[in-house]
Amino acid sequence: MKFTRKATAQWKGSGKEGKGTVTTASNVLNNTPYSFHTRFENAAGTNPEELIGAAHAGCFAMQLSFLLNEAGFTATTLDVGATVTFEDGSIVLIVLNLEGNVPNISKEEFAQIATKAKEVCPISKLLNTTIELNTNLS
Repeated sequence: MKFTRKATAQWKGSGKEGKGTVTTASNVLNNTPYSFHTRFENAAGTNPEELIGAAHAGCFAMQLSFLLNEAGFTATTLDVGATVTFEDGSIVLIVLNLEGNVPNISKEEFAQIATKAKEVCPISKLLNTTIELNTNLS
């Protein structure tokens, strides 16, 4: 399977005082604002790091669902949080916190399949950083 997805960004002004918007082809993000202040000072708007976190959490959850299905399990719920750490100009760490409800699976098998999902998730493979995974099966 091969496909492409598109997104655009527009920036106006200097790095610190300027402002930008990001838009996805699906229009889920449509001229969504971002700026120095949304990235480094928690102002209203988005930033590249939270977008990476959302993409990583979503990709990982879907990958895990496929791997669970291959092993004969179906998740009731997979909740994934991604914490992206930016330090000195680099993303140095992403922590995936997984809370899963999967009937009839052991904690050990759940953790093993989740670890494989972390390794083969396309976004994980794209990123050049440390990725940690915490799992909790309820």
